[in-house]
Amino acid sequence: MRRAASIVLVAASLAVVGGFPAPGRGHAALVASTPARGATLPEAPSRVTLTFSERLEPAYARLSVEDAKGGRVDLADAAVSRDDPRRLEVSVRPLGPGTYTVRFRVLSVDGHVVESSFPFTVRGALRSVR
Repeated sequence: MRRAASIVLVAASLAVVGGFPAPGRGHAALVASTPARGATLPEAPSRVTLTFSERLEPAYARLSVEDAKGGRVDLADAAVSRDDPRRLEVSVRPLGPGTYTVRFRVLSVDGHVVESSFPFTVRGALRSVR
C-alpha cells in the first residue's frame, strides 16, 4: 500500500514539474497557408507563407515551391518569421499559369517532425516583379 502511494506521489510530482507531456500537446500542424491548399489564383503570389500551430525550430525548417516538372521556383530564402516563430515564408520568382507544389518539412519545438506538400494553381499571367 505504501509503495503504491509513493508511486502515485512521484508520478503526480513529475506531471506538475513537466516530466510528462501536457495533455493536448501535439505536432506542429499547418493551420493556414497563403496561397491556400488547392487554391486557384487569378495571379501568381510573390511569397508562400505557412502558419503552424506551434513554434518552429528555424535551423530545421524547410520550404520549397516546385513547378509541374519538379523544378524549384522559389528563391531559396525560406525562413521562420522573426515576428511570429510559427510562420515560415519563402519568396517565389515570377510564375506563369500552371500548377505548383509547396513542400515543407519542419521541426516543432516539441521535437516532432512534420512533412507534407500541397498544390496550388495560377490561372493568370506572370506577375510583375516589384
